Amino acid sequence: MRARHGLQGLLRGLRRTEVGPGDQGPSQADSELLLRVLCHEFRTPVSTLTSLTRALADERRELTGADRRAITELARDQAVHLQSLLRDAAAGTGALALTAQPEPAVPLAGILREAAALVPADRRRARATRRACACPVPAGRTRQVLVNLVENALRHGPAEGQIGLHAALRRPGLSILVTDEGRVDDALLAAMRRPAPVAGMSGLGLWIVRQLVAADGGVLRVHRLRPRGVALEVLLPVVRPVR
Repeated sequence: MRARHGLQGLLRGLRRTEVGPGDQGPSQADSELLLRVLCHEFRTPVSTLTSLTRALADERRELTGADRRAITELARDQAVHLQSLLRDAAAGTGALALTAQPEPAVPLAGILREAAALVPADRRRARATRRACACPVPAGRTRQVLVNLVENALRHGPAEGQIGLHAALRRPGLSILVTDEGRVDDALLAAMRRPAPVAGMSGLGLWIVRQLVAADGGVLRVHRLRPRGVALEVLLPVVRPVR
């Protein structure tokens, strides 16, 4: 069964908490944040599905069988994610509770293929070690993190620039890099340091990614690349498979 990773599994297991008779309801700030998160998270699957359908319809883009399978799997997962968001939104809003929700672990390889399918083949640079590909990761959160980062690279990087996905096991844990040929500017550094999102949508995606990564004991880092480029690194602890 595929993991449900809608709103209730978003921000370290962002979920509604029931309000008892003596409890206060969610604050206005909580409700506003939840609304902005909803708006951002609606945008991501819609944008992803648009990119995937455009790729399928582009006769100039030759797709391998593996590309088509990855596109189909990602489209299905994003449709499920969108349905979950709609269901959560219809159920109403409540207080934010940062409680990690358990998720099934799957090999990283499949999620990397899905995220890479968002990038045209002539702009894609993907490389992962065998050990990294076999490493189990939380299915829904990891997929959501990589889709968000790849969408950000497509949106903010140079229009024809190269986008990379790289994964390897390092001493601190599992390292996943999403790179583009943009630059590390003040706005990016501010978004990486910000403890809470500012008003509006600016930087909200990175803040969401940081919460998702932190839910699994990981961190998000930014690196300057030479001679040019930026890399966002997701560093996760290695999860041992349950026997």
